[in-house]
Amino acid sequence: MLVFSTQPETAIFSPNPPLWFGGAFAENFRGLQADTNFLRTLLNSTMIASIYTVLSMLLTSMGGYAFAKFEFPGKGPLFGLILATLTIPAFVTIIPQFILVARDLQIGNTYWAVILPTLANTIGIFYMRQAFQTVPTDLLNAARIDGANEWRIFWQIALPIVRPALAALAILLFLASWNDYLWPLIVLTQKDSYTMPVALGTLVGLTRVSWGGIMVGTAIATIPFLALFLALQRHFVAGIAGGAVKD
Repeated sequence: MLVFSTQPETAIFSPNPPLWFGGAFAENFRGLQADTNFLRTLLNSTMIASIYTVLSMLLTSMGGYAFAKFEFPGKGPLFGLILATLTIPAFVTIIPQFILVARDLQIGNTYWAVILPTLANTIGIFYMRQAFQTVPTDLLNAARIDGANEWRIFWQIALPIVRPALAALAILLFLASWNDYLWPLIVLTQKDSYTMPVALGTLVGLTRVSWGGIMVGTAIATIPFLALFLALQRHFVAGIAGGAVKD
């Protein structure tokens, strides 16, 4: 992908494709920008994925903490119902979600139309519930005795303890939003509001496929995710490995 992003299309389809970098990256990028306004779509994807990741982490952490550390009527059946939503194919919910977003809430073609429907991520709630179950309840009770309210206990005591799990969840949520294609394709109708996957999809036409532009776009699109992974790598590995070993 990186090599082909620097090659002209004639080289990409050559019987002997090049194995080293060429000098056509700037030309391919100019064609990509002219066809898709790629820098704008890259900004859209970055904003949507970042906002979604932060808000979804907050909501799923609160949900996971409640299921792990509080007792309330119907807790078991409610958690089972949440897990049961994993069995519902995503395609089944597309039409009602679109009606809710575009007709009822009237937020179609906006960032929120892409972000809101999947904020309360089931996998995130389950994952954070498992993480918070490792937090000692005696530690939380000691904070309550000292006069700390529940929000302070959650924010200043419980969350720092499960920081590796939060880092792993952040990478998973960011990647899911960053690569999402179908839902943004449905709710975003104006070219300037497209996300990066949708914009790259427009390069595949009936009579022409801009392979040079696709290679440049996908190469650039890997940079934010790689940067996030490298920044959180230590916590990510700790968070994934934490559930594999039982004391």
